[in-house]
Amino acid sequence: MTSLLAEFGAGYDFELDGYQLDACRHLVDGRGVLVAAPTGAGKTVVGEFAVHLALSQGRKCFYTTPIKALSNQKYHDLVGRYGADAVGLLTGDSTINGEAPVVVMTTEIFRNMLYAEIDHPDNDPLHDVEAVVLDECHYMNDSQRGTVWEESIIHCPSQIQLVALSATVANAGQLTDWIEAVHGP
Repeated sequence: MTSLLAEFGAGYDFELDGYQLDACRHLVDGRGVLVAAPTGAGKTVVGEFAVHLALSQGRKCFYTTPIKALSNQKYHDLVGRYGADAVGLLTGDSTINGEAPVVVMTTEIFRNMLYAEIDHPDNDPLHDVEAVVLDECHYMNDSQRGTVWEESIIHCPSQIQLVALSATVANAGQLTDWIEAVHGP
């Protein structure tokens, strides 16, 4: 898997930082990660590696964001890297290629998937999902919408890796402990 990380890193015009490499190695080892780093520090690279890792294994990855505008932006970024056939978008207003191996969506859409009744295992939208990226997970502290992130973490099947990204979470250690307690390593 070291070659997979090297291949991924070669797609950028900068060297990956130590924390990015450490987080990516944890993903390779099957653990989820919480990346708390300042805006502009490159935490999104870890989320993008989760996408790369899932695709390399023939699996799926969901990339969630708190608002439609960010979902649209991330969709276009990932289409630029992996092509339109590999990436989908679900925002409530738009559905593009929803069966793609990589689907960008608002966190509310993901939470609603977790609550949906599945009439047959073939209809499970989480089938073959390797990882879920929870971008801007500090929204968990929002009094109006925070429960969406909490419910997503609590109800996400434990075999799915969580990749939580935040620039402003102040209690990263406590949040990591809670995620591990309710979801897994």
